[in-house]
Amino acid sequence: MLNGRTILLIIGGGIAAFKSLDLIRRLREEGVRVLPVLTKAAEEFVTPLSVSALAAEKVYRDLFDLTDEAEMGHIELSRAADLVVVSPATADLLGKMAGGLANDLASTLLMATDKPVLVAPAMNVRMWEHPACQRNVSTLKSDGVLFVGPEEGSMACGEFGPGRLSEVPDIIAAIRSALTEGPLKGKHILVTSGPTHEPIDPVRYIANRSSGAQGTAIAKALRDLGADVSFVTGPADVPPPRGVRVISVETAREMKAAVDAALPADAAVFAAAVADWRVVSESGSKIKKEQGKLPVLEFSENPDILARVSQMMEGRPRLVVGFAAETDDVIAHATAKRKRKGCDWIVANDVSPATGIMGGAENAVTLITERGAEDWPRMGKDEVARQLAHRIADHLTGS
Repeated sequence: MLNGRTILLIIGGGIAAFKSLDLIRRLREEGVRVLPVLTKAAEEFVTPLSVSALAAEKVYRDLFDLTDEAEMGHIELSRAADLVVVSPATADLLGKMAGGLANDLASTLLMATDKPVLVAPAMNVRMWEHPACQRNVSTLKSDGVLFVGPEEGSMACGEFGPGRLSEVPDIIAAIRSALTEGPLKGKHILVTSGPTHEPIDPVRYIANRSSGAQGTAIAKALRDLGADVSFVTGPADVPPPRGVRVISVETAREMKAAVDAALPADAAVFAAAVADWRVVSESGSKIKKEQGKLPVLEFSENPDILARVSQMMEGRPRLVVGFAAETDDVIAHATAKRKRKGCDWIVANDVSPATGIMGGAENAVTLITERGAEDWPRMGKDEVARQLAHRIADHLTGS
């Protein structure tokens, strides 16, 4: 499975760096080409000579090495492998990755790569549990970075707890998993996300409180299962995911046009909170406040994108998933919506203010299909996305 693959191995500074030598040896035994990169701190624990000897490759160390840049520039190096592995990944490296810093060769390669990244953290237990480190980990996972470990155990510093580097066989197993083609390989899936903004005048608009977090998480989860994702997003609070085709829109009509252009697709997930109405006559200049007078706004219905795609006679996706954000009688309203729109599934959630779900980090959903309603426990939006993505994969592959 690994024979013939190429891995860019970034070795961070820490006592666990010595395990990188065994990792290189075992990967080479499986026919993997290892391109090693040493940070300055890593050179305090393992020598470039030992790393080079085991990898049978040149060791890359300096961002500004003219010889290295002439032979293989850092941009080319960042994309020369099937997978980028950071082992050990120190707190410093995780912080640089999460913050988008690129001030040395390792961090620059991680910013420049277009390949999947797998990190194996190793650090003191207090460093791992520090809120700043956990924020960085959460950011990186949200960005699609893969993790293996850390494990719990005794450390060189004498403390015990999470922070120990995973054993080499576990890291290799994670590498195999990262390089295995997902169940959605070859499937094109359309995802809509975020709110739409319907202009009143050049400075005012109608919108809702959708952050786009759930739609973004779904696009990432589908991407991670190998899908080719077209991501149509309104002006969301969260940035769009990497590794997907992003189409940014503002209004419901623009979203409809973008959806039409993105079809056909094997499946479509309509997570966007599309405004139901728009102002009939948008003012070309700012509407001025006049004492004793209130502006009169005439509204028109926006296109119903979910219903339109669900009821397509030709080219309909095999699976159409809608969302129902409700504040009362959630199951009844969502069940009726599924029948009315003609979609296959509805993901229903209670967005009344007391739940904190709209714009929050968690969600509690009910999956409604022709078989009935299935309640899911409250969990992070990333986990909701992963479960939904696996359900979609099972449906499309017949598992």
